[in-house]
Amino acid sequence: QLQLVESGGGFVQAGGSLRLSCAASGSSVYYAIGWFRQAPGKEREAVSCTSSSSTYFADFVKGRFTISRDNAKNTVYLQMNSLEPEDTAVYYCAAARSRYCSQNVPAYMYWGQGTQVTVSI
Repeated sequence: QLQLVESGGGFVQAGGSLRLSCAASGSSVYYAIGWFRQAPGKEREAVSCTSSSSTYFADFVKGRFTISRDNAKNTVYLQMNSLEPEDTAVYYCAAARSRYCSQNVPAYMYWGQGTQVTVSI
């Protein structure tokens, strides 16, 4: 079983940057790691994902967010630049034992507790 812990959320002004981290309790090298977000009253949506065979970015973050992975530390990072108020949400990382990324919430077996990102005008 894999445990995931997110960190790095916070409060930032529009145009600012944050880096989220997702640390896994064990080896996550065989897992696709996805980042999702959920704003109040909205469904959870895929933001980005990295796996051994693919990388995914939602259209609304392309050119602003990057994803990277340090397998030695079992940690995946989401660098978020040019943040907008619409990016305000709880951000979750999740793991799926797969070589490929998925945008679908049910594809992921393990979830972190989430970290709040708030972007002010």
